Parts: sequence; structure tokens; C-alpha cells
Amino acid sequence: MSILFQYILDAISVGSLYALAALGIGLIFGIMRLINFAHGEFIMVGGYSLLMLSSLWSPFMIIGSCFIVIILAIFAEKFAFKPIRTADPATMLVTSVALSFFIQNLFVMIVGARPKGINIFPRLMKHVSFAEYRIPGLHIVTIAVTCILLIILAFFLKRTNFGIQMRAAAEDFETARYLGVRANLVISVSFALSGLLAAIVAILSVAQTGTLSPRMGVQLVIIAFISTIIGGMGSLSGAVLGGFFVGILIVTLQVVLPEEIRAFWKAFVFGIIILVLLMRPQGLFRIGAKEERV
Repeated sequence: MSILFQYILDAISVGSLYALAALGIGLIFGIMRLINFAHGEFIMVGGYSLLMLSSLWSPFMIIGSCFIVIILAIFAEKFAFKPIRTADPATMLVTSVALSFFIQNLFVMIVGARPKGINIFPRLMKHVSFAEYRIPGLHIVTIAVTCILLIILAFFLKRTNFGIQMRAAAEDFETARYLGVRANLVISVSFALSGLLAAIVAILSVAQTGTLSPRMGVQLVIIAFISTIIGGMGSLSGAVLGGFFVGILIVTLQVVLPEEIRAFWKAFVFGIIILVLLMRPQGLFRIGAKEERV
């Protein structure tokens, strides 16, 4: 039972990280119909900002990292995406990929391509004893942070005036503008929230792996993108549940697969995802935002 409990906790912890990453992508897609592949580089910048601020007290380091990534996300929206906001979706997709390559290669030039080790929050690596179970402190923090962020974001979107405007824009952007929703502010706040989520994912990911590299956000953003598809493009709750689904699937396969083929777990993950999408192309949840951005 203790081993089973450990596997369940691992699955929820990994799923929590992917859920936050998927939610950051889902927020931007819901408003602008844009798959922001530069989200992975936002995560990477958040990781390196921790290294830059590592001499500060931990709360200041976390706040500083979040601030840097939020500013980067807002600048990206203002200078990269705003000028082409009325362009076709393919142009915006190419722009997000170009921005991703630019930021990634800029960091390769500045810090080099080799991974760097970083040890933040070493206390979280200790285990907490509960009855006969020994629970990693980092798992508890990851799950708790994810739950708190999801609750706060749900309250913001459903109970605040600005959150309702964001939901209206996600449902039908043009109609929301005609009804008085401030489009520029809504998009800027969406990017700011996406940057905040990217920074939190970076902090939790670096705490788990202890490494930094210019490509650290690539795999996370690919899995987050898959999670948003699994959950249903345009559905924020679907993106979150899709992230948990993929995280639980990954941990489960690493446990149940025979040892001789365990190294090929990624192939099994993508194979199962393909089967899910063949049976339900719209994802696990129906798309809430049906109107395309004009």
C-alpha cells in the first residue's frame, strides 16, 4: 500500500506541474486563438532568473523571478503579437515559434548550451513522515501550490468583474469588444497571468530537477500543448484536467511497463494520446470558445 500511495502521489505531483503549464497556454489560446510556443522560453527565463537572484532571501527570489517573467510576457505581447493581432492564425503561430527560437538562442549565446546545476529550497528535498508513509516535501508543496493557484484563478475568473470580461472574450472576442470589454487590457492581463504561471512552473521544475538549460522549457511546453488538446482547445478546465491526465499517464507507464521497454515510455504515451484523439477528436471536454478571433 505504501508503494501504491507513493506512485499516486508522484502522479498527482507530475500532473500538477503539467496542469499549470497547460493552463498558461490555454489562457492565451482562449483569448487570442494563439498557441504560444514561446511559453516554454518564459519557463526557461524563470529558471535562469532564479540563478541570477539566488543570493536573495527565498521569498524575494520567488517574487523577483515571477516579476521578470511577467514583464517578459507583457513585452512579448506588446512588441511581438500586438502588431500582428489581426493577421491570420498561421502568421501568429510562426511568430510565436520565431520568438521561442530567438529567446532560446539568445540565452545560448549568453549562458552557453550546457546545463547548469542549481540547488534551491534544499529543505523541500526532505521527506515528511505520515504514519507508515514517507512523503517528499516537494510533492506536498507542488500539489498545494497548484491547488491554491487553481482556486484563486477560478475565483478571479468567475467572481471578479475583470475575470468575467476575460471569460466573455474567450467565448466570443469580437462580441465582447462591442459590449465594452477592454480588449487590449484583457490580452495584456492574460499574458501577465500566463507569465506568472510560467514562473511558478519554472520554480517547481528547477526545485525537482536541480538543473537549468536553454531548452528546459521545450519538453514542458510540448506536453502542455498536448494536454490542452486532450482537454479540449479553448477549455481552461479541460487544459488543467488534460495536464493531470498526461502526468498520471506518464507515471503509470513508467511503473507498469516491463523494464526492458521502459526506456520507450514516451512512444507509449504518444500512442495512447493518439488513440484518445482518434476516439474523441474534440478532446475530453467540448470546446467552450467556438468563435475564431477576427
